[in-house]
Amino acid sequence: MKISETIHYDASPDTVFAMLTDEGFQERKCLDAGAVSHDTTITTEGSGARIVTHRELPTHDLPDFAKSIVGSKLAVTETYAWGPAAADTSRVGDLTVQVSGAPVVMRAKVALVPNGGGTRMQIDGDLKASIPLLGGKVEKASAPAVVDAIHSEGRTGRGWLAEHA
Repeated sequence: MKISETIHYDASPDTVFAMLTDEGFQERKCLDAGAVSHDTTITTEGSGARIVTHRELPTHDLPDFAKSIVGSKLAVTETYAWGPAAADTSRVGDLTVQVSGAPVVMRAKVALVPNGGGTRMQIDGDLKASIPLLGGKVEKASAPAVVDAIHSEGRTGRGWLAEHA
């Protein structure tokens, strides 16, 4: 299932990248998303970065058939691998979101692009559930949670930037 979402920030791509690679922001993002536990590892790679976040989320909003697959908690690993900034300060990378205990994964291309006086963060990917006969149903049930997580990150980021301007 294709997922394409955009987050707009009123800050430069360099400032947004600095936020994304800040452990405090990653912690707040996890808490705002309702994580019951989480940990983050941020590794700089040249002028790029790798951000790996593990979090456990409650499954109370998932359909019953999905809860039967993953249980009462959803263990999610989110990995951003950002490349270096281009001359115009834009940046591209890859995003992978994996659900432990379930054959569900999203792979996406991500970009931070200058947009007027701010930044457009573009996420374009595929959500796949490798479950015979039920894959499409699981993808449709999972997609709203993925989109909500993207929107939650945007709200958290805009709040973070407003506080740290």
